[in-house]
Amino acid sequence: MFDFLLSEEEKALKAEARRFAKEDVPSSLIRDMDGERVRFPKEFLQKAASRNLLGLRFSPVWGGRGAKWAGEVAALEEIGVLGSSLSCLYSLVSIVGEALHLFGTEEQKETYLKPTLQGKLCCAEALTEPRGGSDFFGATTLARRDGNDYILNGQKRFVVGAEGADYFLVYARTAEDAPAHQSISAFLVDRDSGVEVKHVYGLLGSRGGGTGRIYFRDVRVPGDHRIGPEHGGALVFNRMMVPERLTTAAASLGMARSCLEIAARVRTHLELGAHGLSRAQSRLRWPQGRRADGARGADQRRVQPRLEIHDRGPGLRRRPGRSSLQGDHREAQSR
Repeated sequence: MFDFLLSEEEKALKAEARRFAKEDVPSSLIRDMDGERVRFPKEFLQKAASRNLLGLRFSPVWGGRGAKWAGEVAALEEIGVLGSSLSCLYSLVSIVGEALHLFGTEEQKETYLKPTLQGKLCCAEALTEPRGGSDFFGATTLARRDGNDYILNGQKRFVVGAEGADYFLVYARTAEDAPAHQSISAFLVDRDSGVEVKHVYGLLGSRGGGTGRIYFRDVRVPGDHRIGPEHGGALVFNRMMVPERLTTAAASLGMARSCLEIAARVRTHLELGAHGLSRAQSRLRWPQGRRADGARGADQRRVQPRLEIHDRGPGLRRRPGRSSLQGDHREAQSR
């Protein structure tokens, strides 16, 4: 995100997230996750919580910072450089937390949201089903009323963070004969209530993120664990899709930036060889009188000279028909 879009407070938050990603997350963790030696990096979430970097938009009453969307997006871009697995786990707090923050009772926030932001509990979102895929309203998982409780039966797949989650936000059909948008309810389901979790292995791009499939076989869910009105899961879902999409987009920016930086370093290394940039520059001379005008703004002009090779050394290549380095020298200036 461009810094001019951010307030000073948001710039500071972005810098804080960058320091966390750079200094507190070892590269060995990412390698171990990709090699499936680590299935769920709980310590990553705990470290983020210790820096008060989880659930940034939520009220300080529950452990957040009361940040605006711009601040959270800026922070998530920095977390995104760590890859999709860690950024997804980081985002889950914002996504599941959205349902709790907007639709949860005070007791639910105290029991689930607050300890999640403190790193004491881990959450996961259970949406996708084997037959429904991305068709959320085609869910077949059922929650049948039994007194004040619900009996949950069904299964969910591709649940990020399933292996380490202490509780799940689950959508299930509570009115079988009603229209799709009026038939689903949202529940907080504790892992130790009888939920069966199975590992999903070798998931490209998400290794080490604890992605799994979960099964509900007559799992009893207390009535006060429902979030929002009965049959009102569509309301919760639609609001959750806001952080779902924005956090994914923000983290993708960070991943893309990281890829570009790595590609640029590799290209520079290949073009300049083992001599390094300083030695290569000593072999260049600046032609007199040659200037190419470029513009950075309506009132600013920059000079973009072409570099000629004075003495071609190893690692420097000439493009056919050009006397310049095979690279990008837009930042060179002549005054």
